[in-house]
Amino acid sequence: MKSFLVASVLMLSGAAVYAQDFESDLKKMNEQIESAYKDKKVTMVEYGKLMREQDLIKAALEKAKADDVMTSDEKNRINSRIIRSKKRLAKYKTNREVY
Repeated sequence: MKSFLVASVLMLSGAAVYAQDFESDLKKMNEQIESAYKDKKVTMVEYGKLMREQDLIKAALEKAKADDVMTSDEKNRINSRIIRSKKRLAKYKTNREVY
């Protein structure tokens, strides 16, 4: 009985650690976008596009949290938007590089 209890507690704590923190991801992305713009690695137009995309992700996150329940579908959509935004930032950073 004790081993079952210990195993269930460990499983639940592992699931809590794996939970995604979208707010911190967005904060990191905003910092990366700002620094890339300051370092002139992205243009003003690209910066505007990236910031609009961040605003849309924030709006989707607020909408998903409105009912205090985030379904797996909502989490997957938000996560895919964040990943897409990261890839777009990486692409924009390398656009101006000369080989």
